Amino acid sequence: MPLDAQEAKAAARAGLNGQAPRCDHIDLLPAVEPGKGECQACLVAGQTWTRLLTCLTCGWVACSDDSQGGHAKAHYEETDHPVVADLAPGSIWRWCYVHQRPV
Repeated sequence: MPLDAQEAKAAARAGLNGQAPRCDHIDLLPAVEPGKGECQACLVAGQTWTRLLTCLTCGWVACSDDSQGGHAKAHYEETDHPVVADLAPGSIWRWCYVHQRPV
């Protein structure tokens, strides 16, 4: 039985095995190089960070939400750049601030 246009669109957005729908923000990201491996805002404020994230829209590097400053989220709130990735070598973790979930 063929899918109509609405069903096809829903099927394309769905994740595997009932997972959450695919994040469309991933498809819109340009290729960017991450900036320097430090949170500039933390350095200015004399704070430390627990983890660094890079904005996948512009390459800005900032500290994670569980750091003192939470500067990556502040960057999202200021710019609407939706997706960040863990800067740690070998990490594949990415977070979409719009959907509030890993992608």
